[in-house]
Amino acid sequence: MIPYGRHSINDADIEAVVRALKSDWLTTGPLVEEFEAALGEVVGAPCISVSSGTAALHCAYAAIGLEPGDEVITPPITFIATQATAALFGAKIVFADIQSDTGNIDPMAVEAAITPRTKAIVAVDFAGHPADLDELRTIADKYKVYLIEDAAHSIGSIYKGRPVGSIADITTFSFFPTKNMTTAEGGAVASIHPELLLKAKRFSRQGLIRNSEEFLIKGEGPWHQEVHNFGLNYRLPDLLCALGISQLTRLEEMKVTRSKVFSNYVQFLSPIERVSTPACRPYTNPNWHLFPIRVEEINRKNLYIQLRNAGYGVQVNYLPAHLHPVFKDQGFTWGTFPKAEGYYKQEISLPMWPGVLNIAKNYFETIATIIAKYN
Repeated sequence: MIPYGRHSINDADIEAVVRALKSDWLTTGPLVEEFEAALGEVVGAPCISVSSGTAALHCAYAAIGLEPGDEVITPPITFIATQATAALFGAKIVFADIQSDTGNIDPMAVEAAITPRTKAIVAVDFAGHPADLDELRTIADKYKVYLIEDAAHSIGSIYKGRPVGSIADITTFSFFPTKNMTTAEGGAVASIHPELLLKAKRFSRQGLIRNSEEFLIKGEGPWHQEVHNFGLNYRLPDLLCALGISQLTRLEEMKVTRSKVFSNYVQFLSPIERVSTPACRPYTNPNWHLFPIRVEEINRKNLYIQLRNAGYGVQVNYLPAHLHPVFKDQGFTWGTFPKAEGYYKQEISLPMWPGVLNIAKNYFETIATIIAKYN
């Protein structure tokens, strides 16, 4: 089975991890700061590393002081972690429909959803294509709310000449093996605001304060540390940071390869009637994480099965979040957000990772033939 996503590991990655294993540090050591600094150079803002993309979102919401009764505006097309980590603070999840071409949140729908209780707007860069960040930034500033970018899919993507990570108040990343780079498990938080990043970092380090100037308990010894607000252990160990440092050196190379995979799909699939390939706005330069095609709704399930039976590990991304049973008490039904639901009913994600170029000489032609036959 050819997976829809897969890590890309080379000898340099393996050697970096082995060196870390042989060092004096396995958990929080010098490679953590080295990874965070290298990551900051790529995304254009200071960063902290954490244990997953979900942890990154949890830290971001903690940093803005999310509380019960606050409202967070999110798109329906995203992995449920975008909403779950906010809901765990007691926030109300408010959905805004998407743009039908990119799958990203629609700024017009966002502004219509703003209320006096809105605390944050969350943009998800679906498939690696940046959301309309300037429009969302304008709305966030107008209503004095936070803009959070869930960039789990989009590290290395560029929006109007600026790297993803340098625009929103807080940006979160995921380094799961299927993502554009990996630390096995892992994630990161970036922020253009030092005070927000400090809050996120403290939440990710169990709330521990070690700066003596901030102590409320005086007169203890040099061993002293204290907690003013609860946090959790979301640290990323040196061992995984070693892999991340090595992966970052190849991020641009892997982006170029992903772009070639993208172009090959477009070449072979664009001529097929009733198949839509991903949109790419001219002011963006995505690092593509997914290749989501849209097909006739009536054919989607059969096509999915046929592709799977042929050995192509396609996926569907995602069941619109408002339709998960966890939101049943809010009364959402099919038809509540028609663009997101329509997108979901047609979407299939094709295998998208650098090694796809090396699967077989006629790979793209073969998969296109199956799609043309069963759609």
